[in-house]
Amino acid sequence: MKYEIVGRVLEIWRYPVKSMRGESLQVADIDSLGLNGDRGWAIKDNNSGEIKGAKRFPDLMQCSAKYLSEPTASTVPTADISFPDGNTIRTDSEGVSQKISDYLKTEVTLFPRLSEANEEHYKRKEELSEDMIRQMLGLGKDEPLPDLSVFPADKLEEINEFATPKGTYFDAYPIHLLTTSWLRELSKHSPDSSFERDRFRPNIVVETDSSGLAELDWCGKSLHIGDTEFACEIPTIRCSMTTHSTGTLPRDINVLRTIANKTGRNVGVYANVSEKGKISVGDDVKVPIS
Repeated sequence: MKYEIVGRVLEIWRYPVKSMRGESLQVADIDSLGLNGDRGWAIKDNNSGEIKGAKRFPDLMQCSAKYLSEPTASTVPTADISFPDGNTIRTDSEGVSQKISDYLKTEVTLFPRLSEANEEHYKRKEELSEDMIRQMLGLGKDEPLPDLSVFPADKLEEINEFATPKGTYFDAYPIHLLTTSWLRELSKHSPDSSFERDRFRPNIVVETDSSGLAELDWCGKSLHIGDTEFACEIPTIRCSMTTHSTGTLPRDINVLRTIANKTGRNVGVYANVSEKGKISVGDDVKVPIS
């Protein structure tokens, strides 16, 4: 089969704790759940009994996490969590949940990823109402909802029933890809805002000479990186997390306004893993030529 090179891997990112800043990798092993260890830990809101992230607790985006040993497809090792004040705590420490609760000023519990057999752990406890969707996406009462029909019916059913897909702490799909061309396009429309990778939390940043929203052409196609194959599914609908302060990036509500007005509330694409393997920074990113 012949392939077209559409870019190269510029960065690889893994996020040990859902909604916290992650760690940069040079090489990553890819399994059916994406990068080994990605979103291996998450917090559950004790009030609602539901897994939550920065849509509910935006201050999580000021924390960061890194693994103390390398995860595998079936293991989630201990990670170090760093807070904005410079203090750190291990995810296996007895007082870790209380430490995070004190930081967020509400009671939460930190959990490692559990088996998909633990359905109750992943179930939504709060109805996914229109008001909740608007809050999660940072939408005003008069703003239209995004087109959710891009999600397959079974995925929409899953999202409605579970806070995260069973056996994972992802929002929807295990892989998120983002190109430098999409970030350049956004910057053209709002040069005073910073459209940096940190705001969008991709797993794979692809450097490309293409212009505009290059990833849209990949949806419905297979993408080959190293000896790994990804099935690009749908554009990634963006939420209020893109506006929050993270690292050195300030809070900026104009980021989401620009995305809503210029790119249909999307940045990057979601993908499933078709063939497990290994990817590295510098690998060519290829699509089959029909």
